[in-house]
Amino acid sequence: MVTAGVAISLSGCGNSAPGFGPAAEPAESPPAKVKPAGEVVSIGAGAEGLAFDPASGSIALGLRESYRLAFVDPEKLSITFQVPIPNPVRHLTVSPRGLVAVPAESANSVFEISARRGVVAKVSAGEHPHDAAYADGKLFAADEFSDTVSVIKDGKEIDSLPAPVQPGGIAAVQNRYLALIAVSERALQVYDARSNEALGRIPAGTGPTHIEAIGSDAFVADTEGDVIRRYRIGEEPVETGTVPAPGTPYGIAVDAKRKRVWVTLTATNQLAGYSVAGSKMERFASYPTVRQPNSVTVDPGSGDVFVASRTEGKLERISPDGGEGK
Repeated sequence: MVTAGVAISLSGCGNSAPGFGPAAEPAESPPAKVKPAGEVVSIGAGAEGLAFDPASGSIALGLRESYRLAFVDPEKLSITFQVPIPNPVRHLTVSPRGLVAVPAESANSVFEISARRGVVAKVSAGEHPHDAAYADGKLFAADEFSDTVSVIKDGKEIDSLPAPVQPGGIAAVQNRYLALIAVSERALQVYDARSNEALGRIPAGTGPTHIEAIGSDAFVADTEGDVIRRYRIGEEPVETGTVPAPGTPYGIAVDAKRKRVWVTLTATNQLAGYSVAGSKMERFASYPTVRQPNSVTVDPGSGDVFVASRTEGKLERISPDGGEGK
């Protein structure tokens, strides 16, 4: 284990690449001036990285400063199980079988972890795997510093795909495609999840960081552009709309059942909710959050939204359909 006292930077995506601008980063959030909405508990230092695990009914949460992946009861907001990881945790994704993929950036590896069995696999990937997504029975890891996407199946890397410069966020789209954000090149690249083929590529805004999908639509947090971008994903992706998100949007999560997109605004310590049921994205709610809200996830059953504070080590639960938003 690496000593947990090692200083951790607030940066989200790291270095810039030659010929392109530096990757967009979350704002360094000011101290919160408004009481956070919902319920807030202390959960552990360096709380960042959230994903809801339907198989166990728990929230997977990264605790960066103690090098752990924790599983949290969404009702009690208490840790039920935790697994040591030899690297700080940032981005998480969950498979249909209930495996949580944890990219271990400095180890050039991806861990697959079960809430019941602990570490199931550790797989070598490209250089500095930043984010990952499951599609077509495979795990795809965005290797930020080798400009590749590692394709993993049954605990082994089976392919390595070329990517635009500095791949960051990646999302599965209808279990058919992968949509990847290159944070330095500012591009959105689509892959065929079945054939592992690189398909269309288009510009992705001023400074995109993270991406999530509902149906055939992908939603991108353009962190430097202060907007959310919507794309229709197919062999040739098409940008279909934008909506303002002032406040340095960063963390993004989707509620497919309710057709909602939730975005954290790191400059203002806020959570913004957008309805995406129609052709236009409409902001319908805003809630004050804990400080430095880099990560967010949704309980698909209840619709509750969970926000992690990296600087305060807190976890916040907001119930949009049972609380007041502005």
